[in-house]
Amino acid sequence: MAGGGSALTVPLVTLMANANIANGTIRVAVFFANIAAVSAYQQGESIAWRRVGRLLPPVLVGSAAGAWTATRLSPEGMQRVFAVVLLFVALSVVFNAKRWLEDVPARLSPLWRTIVFVFIGFYGGLVQIGAGILLLTALVLGSGFDLLRGNGAKVALILSFTVVALPFYFLAGHVDLTLGLVLAAGYSSGAYLAAKLAVSKGAAWARWVLVVAAVGSAIRMLI
Repeated sequence: MAGGGSALTVPLVTLMANANIANGTIRVAVFFANIAAVSAYQQGESIAWRRVGRLLPPVLVGSAAGAWTATRLSPEGMQRVFAVVLLFVALSVVFNAKRWLEDVPARLSPLWRTIVFVFIGFYGGLVQIGAGILLLTALVLGSGFDLLRGNGAKVALILSFTVVALPFYFLAGHVDLTLGLVLAAGYSSGAYLAAKLAVSKGAAWARWVLVVAAVGSAIRMLI
């Protein structure tokens, strides 16, 4: 319903594999989880496909670049920088509730929207941890989605950029497929349930889930 799950699972996977393997393996679970989430949001008619389609090209380009970079660099430093961003996201949700709960005019021009979503795609391809929260922030505060439809768009975009990023990790040997499929079982059931709850409970309830997820992810990244 908000994001932040990978901030819990990636550190656990690093107890069984190195950081690069963890970063690649988690993509298998994310892929299946977002298939389940897209299905649930689509049943609730909460995905604005036409609007999502306009955001796909920059996200996919960024994701490919980020995944390529991740197979050559360590992402730990970027995670700590992003932890600060997550804390600002949480504060924004608490103190600017109206922007998160209602459809509002898009605040980003087409050019800036393209730049922002290329960056988000790059970040998602590179790290994954916190990418959902970052996407949700750009969709709601920058692109005029309410929180519910923003969540629907988020899972569709994550599914799309994971399809692009995952082959890079496979080719680099950074995927433990068995572990990824075990994670996928839990991720998928949780994602489907979360999407159903978000549709039934509405944006106001999901807002507080986002606050908890953002703060929790930031603390975990800093640790």
